[in-house]
Amino acid sequence: MQNTTSKNRYNKLAVQSNAGNSLNAADGDKFTLDTRLANDSFLLAHWPLCDVRRFDDERYDWLMLIPRVDNSVEFTDLSAPQQQQLALEVQQVSLLLKQVGIGQKLNVGALGNVVSQLHVHLVMRHPQDPAWPGPVWGHSAAQRFDESARKQEIKRWQALL
Repeated sequence: MQNTTSKNRYNKLAVQSNAGNSLNAADGDKFTLDTRLANDSFLLAHWPLCDVRRFDDERYDWLMLIPRVDNSVEFTDLSAPQQQQLALEVQQVSLLLKQVGIGQKLNVGALGNVVSQLHVHLVMRHPQDPAWPGPVWGHSAAQRFDESARKQEIKRWQALL
């Protein structure tokens, strides 16, 4: 991550800390991601606590934060420092989506009814999206990115994260 001073760019400093060293977050190769989350999204970045992933549906600017903490299902399964870091990372992704995402309303949710592994969805919504004003979950089949568009989407978000 790099710092940028342009007012039109996301300020990355809040997650550029040593916090990850004391959070007991698993290294990427030691962390087990639920296969449904893996199949429905792609990795953008490793932050101190969470993996930042892009939900594979081109209709929405939809990111997910997945804490790399084994056996975490509920927010309360995290330690107090992990909870604080998750809140910080949710705030950072929220600010980013509100700045560069397409939509007027940011939805943030950690439901876990289908996939119990703790993960937080952050989705920009707008009145023209196909699920508006209802929930995006289960509304319709995802319109997945083709390989070329996926690579572009990864570049887009990695430049911002």
